[in-house]
Amino acid sequence: MAGYPPGSGYPYGGAAPPYGAAPPHSGGAAPPYGAAPPTYGGAPPTYGGGAPPYGGGAPSAPYGPPGAGEKPPKEGKAQPYYAPYGAAGASPFAALVPSQFPPGTDPNVAACFHAADRDGSGFIDDKELQQALSSYNQSFSLRTVHLLMYLFTGTNVRKIGPKEFISVFYSLQNWRSIFERFDRDRSGKIDASELREALLSLGYAVSPVVLDLLVSKFDKSGGKNNAIEYDNFIECCLTVKGLTDKFKEKDTMCSGTATFTYESFMLTVLPFLIA
Repeated sequence: MAGYPPGSGYPYGGAAPPYGAAPPHSGGAAPPYGAAPPTYGGAPPTYGGGAPPYGGGAPSAPYGPPGAGEKPPKEGKAQPYYAPYGAAGASPFAALVPSQFPPGTDPNVAACFHAADRDGSGFIDDKELQQALSSYNQSFSLRTVHLLMYLFTGTNVRKIGPKEFISVFYSLQNWRSIFERFDRDRSGKIDASELREALLSLGYAVSPVVLDLLVSKFDKSGGKNNAIEYDNFIECCLTVKGLTDKFKEKDTMCSGTATFTYESFMLTVLPFLIA
C-alpha cells in the first residue's frame, strides 16, 4: 500500500461514487442510501432454542487462522505469516515477515527508519515509530501510532518493517496535503463541513449524524471548538478508513449493507477502541 492517490480514496474500480453513497442500479429507481435494508435470509433464528448462546460457541466463520483459540504468540517469537487481518485465515496477532526498502526509496526516509531501528532488527516498535515521525514534524499520540501500525500491518504486534514504514510515511504525506487543502483559513483546524469534504475526497460519504459524532470524538476541546486539528484528523481518517475497509470485506455487492457474526463484529470494532 502506498497511500491514497489524491482525491481517489479506495474505490472498487474505475470512477466509483464515494463509499456510502447510493450504488448504481441497472434499472428501476434506486432506493435512498440508509433506507431499511432487506431482511437477511428470512426470519432470524430464535435465541434460546437449539442455537448456542449469543457470543458463545464457535462462530460459523472464525476471524482467525486454525488454532485461533490458542494463546496469541509472544512478541519477537518467530511465527508463520498470515494474510492481513480480516482476510480468510487471518490473525490479529500474526507475526510480520522481514521486508526491505523497495528500489528507489528516498535515502532520507530509509535513514530515518534505520536511525529509529537502534538494535538493527529490521523492525521498529510503536515508540520508535512515534519518534521517527516526529523528526518530520509529524507528532502523534501513541494511540494514533497504534492505529497506524494496526492498519498498515494487519496485526496487533505493534512492530513494522521497511515496507510498512514506507506505506505509513507516504500515506501521512498525502493526508497532510488533504488537511491543508481543506484548512482554508489556515487555522490549523478543520470544522465539520470541511471534514465532510475531506472525507468525500478520500471516497467516504458519511451521514450528518456520523459526522457530528466524529467531530465530537476528535475535537480536543471536547466539542467547544467544533473542529479538529491535524493529529486528530489523522486518527479520524484511520478510524473511518479502517472500519470502512472491514465493512467492505463483508459488503461484497457494494450495497451498503453487510452481515456480521458476533465474533467477527467484535474483532472488527475492538481494535479501534483499544488501540
